Order: sequence, then structure tokens, then C-alpha cells
Amino acid sequence: MTVMTRNMLPPNLTERTRALLTRLNIYYAGIAVLALVNLYLLIHIGFAWQAATGQNDTAVEQQTIAMKTAEIAKKPLEGLDAKLAQATTDANAFYRQRLPFADSEVVGELGVLAKKQGVKLNQGAYSSAPVMTGSAGALTELRMDYSLSGDYRPLMLFINSLERDKMFFLIRGVSLTGEQSGTVGLRLKMVTYLRPPVGAEDAEKNVVAPSGDAAVGGSSTGGGASR
Repeated sequence: MTVMTRNMLPPNLTERTRALLTRLNIYYAGIAVLALVNLYLLIHIGFAWQAATGQNDTAVEQQTIAMKTAEIAKKPLEGLDAKLAQATTDANAFYRQRLPFADSEVVGELGVLAKKQGVKLNQGAYSSAPVMTGSAGALTELRMDYSLSGDYRPLMLFINSLERDKMFFLIRGVSLTGEQSGTVGLRLKMVTYLRPPVGAEDAEKNVVAPSGDAAVGGSSTGGGASR
């Protein structure tokens, strides 16, 4: 627009035009600001949605791991009642087959094994102590401490026969006490367990000798009562 043209326009029209342009600029500027604010909010909403989705996935994964861990942990407990009943049956069978009900049985078995291998049982001592008192599997621990002598090979065979014997013997210590003229002296510490007598065994227990000490020339020590 030339200077002449501007001069030809009425003053009121010029002012109106300027005011209109000013308003349009303000509107455009406001629209631009609103668009930027909306864009900013959309970006933040996108980030928030992505974070929430990631957290949900993590939570689901953690719950899945916890459930699988619980399933693995419960497997050994499945059928526990049946396993306990079977374990009790097996323990009772072991007691009847391997454990004596009187210490005279133990002394007699030791004498049989010593005679078979040509080993001499010398002084011996034993003591007893209750085990698992008040439970269904209550036993009496019988601790034995014997000195024996003989040739080296028969002594080793005697120890081996103790470990293989049907009666349960647990050897806790073997020490050399001397050697003279080919005869070796050993000190042998071992343990077995006495079970409660069953049925007619109770009467038989009262008939057998009250102490096994005389059979091996030993003595009862440690406050244990011999049977």
C-alpha cells in the first residue's frame, strides 16, 4: 500500500485494521501456545503410559516367578502323610531286624564274632543313655569300650565283621595299645542301640542274665544300668 493510498483511507479504518491485526496475532499466538501445551501433555502421557505398562509387565513377571517358586517348594511336601507312615514302617522294621532288646544279646554277639575270628576280648566297659525319650522311636544308646588282643589279620577281620554284622554296630574309635611277640593290643570304642522288647521278648529279657559284664570280664560305667 502506497503512502498516497494510506493517506486516502479514513483514519478510523486504519485504526480498525491495526486493531484487527493485533487481535489476530494474539489469537494465533494463543493457538500456538495451546498447541505446544497439548504436545507437551501428549508426550508426558505417552511416557506415563509406557512406564505404567512396563511396571505392569514387571509385576506380572514377579507374580509368575513367586507362583513357580511356591509350586517348586510344595513338591517335597506332596504326599507327606504317606511318606511319614512309610518312614515309620521302615524304622520299625529296622529296629526289629538290626537292634537288640537286651545288652546280653550284644555281649553274646561280640563273643561269637571274637571266637569266630580267633580274637581275645579282654576288659570291657559299657554305659547306656536314653535317646528320643517320650517319642514312638525311643531307644537306649549302648556305648562300649573294649580292649582286645590277637594277631593283626584276625583283629582286622573282627572289626570288619562288626561292621557287616546283622546286629547294628557303629565303631567310633580304634587305637593301638601295644604289641608283644606278634600279638597286637587294640582299644575299640563302639555303639549300638537297644529297642524296647516286643511281645514274648519282654519275658525273655527278664530271664536272661541281668548283666553281661561277667561274660566278658567287663564292667558297667557311666551311670548306665545294664540289662
